[in-house]
Amino acid sequence: MENFDFHVTTDIRFGKDRLTELPEVLNQFGKKVLIVYGGGSIKKIGLYDKVMEQLKANSNEVFELAGVEPNPRVETVRLGAEICRKEKVDVVLAVGGGSTIDCAKVVAAATKFDGDAWDLVLQRRKYTGGALPLVTILTLAATGSEMNSGAVISNLATHQKLGTGSKAMLPKVSFLDPQNTFSVNQYQTAAGSADIMSHLIENYFKRTEGTDVQDSVSEGLMRSVIKNCPIALKYPEDYDARANLMWASTLALNGLTGNGKPGAWSCHPMEHELSAFYDITHGVGLAILTPRWMEYALNDETVSKFASFAWNVWDVEERVPMMAARMGIQKLYDYFKACGIPMTLPEVGIEEEKFDEMAKQAVAHSTIKTDAFVPLDEAAVKAIYTACLTESSFD
Repeated sequence: MENFDFHVTTDIRFGKDRLTELPEVLNQFGKKVLIVYGGGSIKKIGLYDKVMEQLKANSNEVFELAGVEPNPRVETVRLGAEICRKEKVDVVLAVGGGSTIDCAKVVAAATKFDGDAWDLVLQRRKYTGGALPLVTILTLAATGSEMNSGAVISNLATHQKLGTGSKAMLPKVSFLDPQNTFSVNQYQTAAGSADIMSHLIENYFKRTEGTDVQDSVSEGLMRSVIKNCPIALKYPEDYDARANLMWASTLALNGLTGNGKPGAWSCHPMEHELSAFYDITHGVGLAILTPRWMEYALNDETVSKFASFAWNVWDVEERVPMMAARMGIQKLYDYFKACGIPMTLPEVGIEEEKFDEMAKQAVAHSTIKTDAFVPLDEAAVKAIYTACLTESSFD
């Protein structure tokens, strides 16, 4: 295990009906609030009215940035930052899922940034400037953005989807009420759960040795997602299932499972290109890619880790490591499929014509060629994309 810092200061307000605490939270930062949200689902479930009722009673001056895209776009970030500067906003309030929170993070930072918002994104994790304080109200268990300092923003003009972030973008307070996820449909529930699984898998499959604590936590969280996603799909208002998915999402990407284990992620850089070119649902792209990446990465040197994944996450009884590893990969694939996730690229409208360009950008925009669990060059990325064109069997 390598040296690391773990200092995540987000104040988590978890549980039912905590919004009466919102005025007290916002008053720490000021009265002028920019509320950021997506396509209107928060209005359909009544959450928008509940939030606005609290803000009105607290005499907040409210401005709105609505219509944040599922893969948030830099144009929306620019608009939000312009509102914040013009109206001298004190605090940003994100109400939604990871896309909304990601957009709000970069709006908060871009407001303080002397330059274009995309130039800030291009700094990736090197941004050291300030940001407006951010408060979040989560409505989807998926990205973990409610308790980390990262964000992903798309630029469709350049076909780029890039991660960025800084300490200044870490949410100050996050409200996590599982009831706000009851209305999430089956497709998005499954996609969000795949996103959680992918975060855990990316941190699990690293070269660093001696990380028993991180790996055991990851295995436990994966088992929790595997158990609770099908329950939430069948019983969407099962509070405990939704609560466990929500908390697993938060813990999967707040540093708990990844600190002390440096190295590049493998599937996210590849999926970012799928989303950048085709604007697909992020969790679905990850679900399609991950088992194919596993098959590509499985070899005599990596088999022990994949066998541990099979034994400790999926309860595979086969004791021959290579056979167990392949069975574990198949179980992951079958699980995603059973949750209703399309498991080939053509099912989400993607064919092979742009594979070369996407593979080139996946390598150019990351360090997967040198720092991944199994290094991936352009040919390897293209091979993984190609494997996603048809149904797969890994036994």
